[in-house]
Amino acid sequence: MAKITLKGQPVSTNGDLPKTGTKAPDFRLVANDLTEVTLANYKGRKKILNIVPSLDTPVCAISTRKFNDHAKARRDAVVLIVSADLPFAQGRFCSAENTKNVVALSMMRDKEFARQYGVLITDGPLAGLTARAVVVLDEQDRVLHAELVPEIAQEPDYERALAALK
Repeated sequence: MAKITLKGQPVSTNGDLPKTGTKAPDFRLVANDLTEVTLANYKGRKKILNIVPSLDTPVCAISTRKFNDHAKARRDAVVLIVSADLPFAQGRFCSAENTKNVVALSMMRDKEFARQYGVLITDGPLAGLTARAVVVLDEQDRVLHAELVPEIAQEPDYERALAALK
């Protein structure tokens, strides 16, 4: 269990992020067309998992836009935005923000992704959502970088995440 804060107030997650060098847990998430996707859908590509509580919050929106901008120049990698938002809401957000270089994925069917990645918030006002985190994977789904952002209202370290892709 990790301890983080939400506007200075302590909250807990169910576990810890996958360790650097380990194989990332597979997942089943829901795409905007309501199909299920897994890591196999992105086989052979590097991946940035930008894990956010909800795209309907300012910091989540900022991080999605920033990763979208970086993704324009990175055809060897895919940026996956993972949140608890419904695919319909994710689609509206991505359309309104013109974030066509990232892939939004939803945990709408279950919270197994959040449990496996250790980011499920277990207490406080956001219990049931995810903590803010970034996990970078290589082409074989090995963890290159993992950051659990200590304050949910804070942006992740973009430079370190992007440097891990090199």
